[in-house]
Amino acid sequence: MTIISQTMPRPTAVGAVAAADENAPVAAGYGDDRTGVLTAVGSTPLVRLTRLLPGARFRIWAKLESSNPGGSIKDRSAYVMLSHAIATGAVVPGSGTVVESSSGNLGIGMAQACRALGLRFVCVVDPRTNPQNIAIMRALGAAVHLVTARDSATGEYQPVRIARVRELVASLPGAYWPNQYANPRNGWAHRVTMREIEDELGRAPDHLLCTISSSGTLRGCADWIRERGHATRVVTVDAEGSAIFGPPTGRRLLPGHGAAVRPPLFRSGLADEVMHVSDLDSVVGCRRLALSEGLLLGGSSGALATALDRMSDRVPDGSDCVLVMPDRGERYLDTIYDDAWVKAQFGEVTHLWKDEMAGAGRC
Repeated sequence: MTIISQTMPRPTAVGAVAAADENAPVAAGYGDDRTGVLTAVGSTPLVRLTRLLPGARFRIWAKLESSNPGGSIKDRSAYVMLSHAIATGAVVPGSGTVVESSSGNLGIGMAQACRALGLRFVCVVDPRTNPQNIAIMRALGAAVHLVTARDSATGEYQPVRIARVRELVASLPGAYWPNQYANPRNGWAHRVTMREIEDELGRAPDHLLCTISSSGTLRGCADWIRERGHATRVVTVDAEGSAIFGPPTGRRLLPGHGAAVRPPLFRSGLADEVMHVSDLDSVVGCRRLALSEGLLLGGSSGALATALDRMSDRVPDGSDCVLVMPDRGERYLDTIYDDAWVKAQFGEVTHLWKDEMAGAGRC
């Protein structure tokens, strides 16, 4: 694997930029107002993958967001949303409480940022949230509220989580809800992500693949690309069990990509192409990434790997394809990377990645 990494300069405090309008100019990084763990957010490596698709006549690059200190791309959104909230007086360090709904990664990013910024944090989760993610949030001082009832209209947990957030914000003094699903700062954070990709690659990529949940990554990257007139083809990957682009066509066991309702941050026309993948597709992609490239990544990254495989015959020779890989895989050891769990959910499916297993030379 080839790794391109660089330390981005941080000439402008993100709070000062974020206090302006949504389309404010993007500094090279997130700002020099950061201290402690927050200085490690962003500037993640861009890694060339050479074994994922043998014989591919185009270059595959992975933007490894697992390198953020909290382990996921959501560290970016958490820091930018909270920095903006502090800069505008929406929440006050030392006395304020942040309340947010999360399936895991944003909760960890928020818990981490709140520790660094002097804020209390309450996260509302549901049974789909990985127990390890809950444990990490609690270790970082967060209070975790678990909702177990499903929404009567959709059968999903997300509307119930949001309703609980509203109740908590109304009852807690000095409470603030960042609302990742509607907050423009969530999208703004990923203008920087896209800027980093361009700087690391030396040009805009020919194809950009990213998964979708709150729409933050897609919104920020696509807006950056379109505003600069780049010819990059943007492909977003959603779960079959998601309702963002229409009625769900399958179940959704894995947290990360997909959503029960279309988020307000979503805007039509952001992506040139939408691809839907199943939970099994995500599992297979993850296992192939681990065995071919030595990358232990989360379910959304597996979804991207599978999507790229499916569209590979349509990618022109010599193209640069960048996959924005959202998180690390250690938090999925009891699910995606557990053979017994996989068999219980999908049956005997190891043949779907056994070629890589044979090439890896098992002990």
